[in-house]
Amino acid sequence: MSRLEDRLLLRVKRANKEFALIEPDDRVMVCLSGGKDSYTLLHLVRILQRQVPFRFTFFAVNLDQGQPGFQGDVLRNWLAQQDVEFHMLHEDTYRIVTEKIPAGKTYCSLCSRLRRGVLYDAAVRLGATRIALGHHRDDLIETALMNMLYSGKIATMPPKLRSDDGRNTVIRPLVYCAEEDIAAFAGEQGFPILPCDLCGSQDGLKRQQIKALIAQLAAENPNVKGNMLASLANVNPSHLLDPSLRAVTQPVADDEDAPLWH
Repeated sequence: MSRLEDRLLLRVKRANKEFALIEPDDRVMVCLSGGKDSYTLLHLVRILQRQVPFRFTFFAVNLDQGQPGFQGDVLRNWLAQQDVEFHMLHEDTYRIVTEKIPAGKTYCSLCSRLRRGVLYDAAVRLGATRIALGHHRDDLIETALMNMLYSGKIATMPPKLRSDDGRNTVIRPLVYCAEEDIAAFAGEQGFPILPCDLCGSQDGLKRQQIKALIAQLAAENPNVKGNMLASLANVNPSHLLDPSLRAVTQPVADDEDAPLWH
C-alpha cells in the first residue's frame, strides 16, 4: 500500500466511522463516471470491504448519457478486468439537456438532476441500500462557498443523505479526501480517465471561478482548505441570523469586537 493509498483509506475510514456511511449487510452502488474521483472511490471501497469487521457487498454502475464520443468500452473493459459486479446503463439525457438549455448557458443543473433520477431508479431496481458518490473535500468547500455567494444560504453536500422520495440513501465516503491526493493517486494507479465533454467544454462556470479563488487563497495560506472544511463541522448557531436557530440557542455573551448599532 502506497502512502497516498494509506492516507486516502484512513480518511475514508474516518468518514465511515463518524457518519455510519456503510453498515452491516449493506449493498453499495458505487457510481463510476470514469473520472479520477469515482475510480478512487471504487478502489477504496473494495479495500474497505476486506478490512471492516462486518459484511457488506458493492457493485459499480456507469451511466452513458449519450454524449458524442463517450468511451464506454474503455470503462467496460477495465471493469471486466477488476472482477467486480458492474452494470452499464444508457439514457440519452445529453439530447434532453442540449435541447432544453440555451446556447451559452451551463448544463450542470439539469444534467445532474436527470442523472440523479436515473441512478436513483437503478439503485432501487438493483437492490442497493447505499448510493456512493465520489465527491471529495474540495467539492464540499466549493459548494459551501457557492451557496453563500450565489444562493444566499449556508449548506454543502452532506456525507450521508436520505433522498427526498425516501427510497435511497446517498453517501460520500471521500468527504475528508483532498482532491490533489485523489489526482495523484489516480495517476499512480493509471486509471483510464474518461473526460466529461458536456460540461468540461463550457467556459466561465461558477464552480471553476470558485475553485480558482480558493486555490489562490490556499497558495497564500496552505491551511485555507482544511479550515474551510473544519468550519462545516464547527457551527455556532447563536452567532448566525436564522431566527429559528436563535430561538433555540441564545448567545452566552455579546461579541466584544462587534460594532454597536443604535
